[in-house]
Amino acid sequence: MTDSFFEDGDDEALAEINMIPLIDIMLVLLVIFIITAPLLAHSVKIDLPKASSAPNLTESDNIQIAISNSGEVYWNGEVMNATTLDKRLRIAATHSPQPELHLRAERTTPYEKVAQIMSAAAHEGLTRIAFVTEPKTP
Repeated sequence: MTDSFFEDGDDEALAEINMIPLIDIMLVLLVIFIITAPLLAHSVKIDLPKASSAPNLTESDNIQIAISNSGEVYWNGEVMNATTLDKRLRIAATHSPQPELHLRAERTTPYEKVAQIMSAAAHEGLTRIAFVTEPKTP
C-alpha cells in the first residue's frame, strides 16, 4: 500500500484554485483603503480673496535713470553728476505717490555703479526700483 494525498489513487492535478483566501485578502485591503483614504487629504477650506486682472489705474510717475559702461548717469536723458543726482533723488522722494525708478544699465556696466545708485535711492527713501531690460530676440 502506497501513502499519498489521494486516497482513491488518481494522479490527476487539482484543476480548481481556491479563491476564498484571495477574496478575503482583497476585501481586507479594500477596507484598509476606505478607512485611510480620507486621512490622506490634508486640505483646509478657506475663503480666498478674489483678484481682478485689470491693471491699476493710479499710475505714478517714473524716472528713467540710465548708466553707461563708463559710469555716466543720465536722469531722463540728462547727464547728472553725483551731487545733482542726490538732490534730485531727495526731491523725488518727497512726491506722493513716490515715482518709480527705472534703471537701465549697459551690459558691460560695472555692478558697483548700479549698486551705488540703488543705495543712494534707498538712502533718500525711494523704494520702488525696477530694472529695464530688452527682451531676447529669437
